[in-house]
Amino acid sequence: MVKGHRFSLRSLTLSSAVWYVSVVSGWALIAFAIYRLATVSTIDRAASFWISAALLVTLELLPLMQGRGHDPQGVVMSTAFVCGMMFMWGPWPAIVSVAIASLASDLRARKSWWKTLFNPAQYALSVGVAGLIIVAFGHTASLDHSLATLNFDDLFWMAGVWVTYFVVNLAIVAGVLSFAASFWDVVAEDLVNSATMSFAVMSLSPLIVLVSQRASGLLPLLLVPLLLLYYTAITSLEREHAAGHDTLTGLPNRATLRFELDEALNTFRRDGTPFGLLLIDMDNFKVVNDTLGHQVGDQLLTRFAARLRERVRSGDLVARLGGDEFAVIVYDADGTNTRQIADDLRNSFTDPIDLDGFTIEVEASIGIAVCPDHGRDGTTLLQRADVAMYSAKEGGTRTEVYAPERDSNSADRLGLLGELRQALIDDELELYYQPKVSTRERTPIGVEALVRWRHPLRGFVPPDQFIPLAERSGIMPLLTERVVNLAVRQAALWRDAGIAVPIAVNVAPNDLSSDDLSAVLARCLIEHKLDPGMLKLEITERVATNQVDATQTNLDQLRDMGVEISLDDFGTGYSSLLRLSSLHVDEIKIDRGFIAAMSEGERAVNIVRTMIDLAHGLGTLAIAEGVETAGELAILAELGCDGVQGWHIARPMAARDATEWLRERLPLPIDIVRSDSVSVVSHLRAV
Repeated sequence: MVKGHRFSLRSLTLSSAVWYVSVVSGWALIAFAIYRLATVSTIDRAASFWISAALLVTLELLPLMQGRGHDPQGVVMSTAFVCGMMFMWGPWPAIVSVAIASLASDLRARKSWWKTLFNPAQYALSVGVAGLIIVAFGHTASLDHSLATLNFDDLFWMAGVWVTYFVVNLAIVAGVLSFAASFWDVVAEDLVNSATMSFAVMSLSPLIVLVSQRASGLLPLLLVPLLLLYYTAITSLEREHAAGHDTLTGLPNRATLRFELDEALNTFRRDGTPFGLLLIDMDNFKVVNDTLGHQVGDQLLTRFAARLRERVRSGDLVARLGGDEFAVIVYDADGTNTRQIADDLRNSFTDPIDLDGFTIEVEASIGIAVCPDHGRDGTTLLQRADVAMYSAKEGGTRTEVYAPERDSNSADRLGLLGELRQALIDDELELYYQPKVSTRERTPIGVEALVRWRHPLRGFVPPDQFIPLAERSGIMPLLTERVVNLAVRQAALWRDAGIAVPIAVNVAPNDLSSDDLSAVLARCLIEHKLDPGMLKLEITERVATNQVDATQTNLDQLRDMGVEISLDDFGTGYSSLLRLSSLHVDEIKIDRGFIAAMSEGERAVNIVRTMIDLAHGLGTLAIAEGVETAGELAILAELGCDGVQGWHIARPMAARDATEWLRERLPLPIDIVRSDSVSVVSHLRAV
């Protein structure tokens, strides 16, 4: 049954019509059956009757809920005694007995009022219609005149009773549950999932008749095969549950999520009901796992899963896909509703979780895809929610709705990827250079190389479109190699022209996950006979905190070559003081957001002052990014910032314009620095 739909009796639908007809006619049958029982003078084989009734009620409390079924009660072992009593004493005592048993079971389980009224009625109707088969075969068993004999031929009309009981019960249940799934979908699914077990239980009813006729004291022994059947089925269902659920958190797993997605899609195709899919990935879970151990990590996952269950709407599905990734199906919700639910979930993550004396701040990124806006099949919705989730994680926005322009798998993006590969072959990429100057003297202390792509048909393609595409596709090493080649070549040209300023090149996270980068740098420096000190690599703070061991090893190799390291966008990542003290960078670049905020007051200025003091305390230069006003420049000079970069100083320029800009500000000849490349050659041989 697709969740998220609500049963309603306020409007006339197939569901409400079947409920009203079933409840009214069913309870009328129950009332008439009670009257018939109350007016009987004697009960034939009374001991067998009362033992059968008691066992029926007892077994009704052991419903066998189906893994995929829709019957509110599932298969119940008591059905064997319902049929047995019907064969022995007619439908009226069976109707009363099953009504009492069903009512007691529902009240004990605290089911909703409409189910508590419906279940006894639908069982009464099923027994009543099945009883017509008995009459059709000429049998008139009653309380005061029970079935005297049982012959082999009787098994044929008994089988007819079983089929009638099952079909009527299935039709009534499917009609009422048509509010959540189509009538025929429910019929087909329950026919597959519960028919075998139902007929296995009912097939024991002839044994109940035989024992009732000959040795009523042995009736309780029939509990043995019924309970064996029950526990065998329970074991099977437990295995099915285990196959469809995560062992750590108890949540449905990926297989169950796909099944429920297909169910929700079937509902959409039938009646157009939209729904949303959320993919949730915990931020920095690996840090917790590595620092505090897997046991604490498992506890965190369990508590996080419990929080998700508590905070989603009733009826929505929460699943664990693996690791620290979860999913939520938001039923009967459009894009606006789904986004609001995602925001509410995200806000709930701010409450810390206490684990074994540790207070852990939990954060997560959420990607949203909505049917039909973003897809009409499960694979597409999962893929696009995944794209949105990674956009939220990379952009630091925490929650993102799928957007085609961010999807590296969309047709246009795949086309752009192929064109980027060709652009690398055709040498279409170029570098622009944005100067950095000393804060007080305003003299150039370096430039940052920024890659630009002027597509022959698309025109200017922004870096934020093709760089993430390169990172995800695996061609980032090729792009980095091209940028390094262009930068080193330009640095050599400037050196030969008497302009000796370091060029900074940005590197991506996966650039530092292998040794390729140091080999590329070594080859370029040797080819152009450039001193390694003329090249600087800018890494983001987030890069510095991921893949700690691999990053540190590669950074150490680069520093051994003489290449300087700059920590970019400082203040936006998750660096700890301990991590910064061991990172050994040469320069810290304060993110432009902090510079722009200085106009807001002394508090923001003090934050920048602290960052500058921290950089100096670590023995590194402090460079301010995004300086756009003279006022910002004046404040930074007063705070002792070493260098500045931004549009107030100069915008990024093509190589020719950058050369003229540097010449004007470096009027005196500068000694040309040429490297004998001894250290570079030795490093290249080492790698």
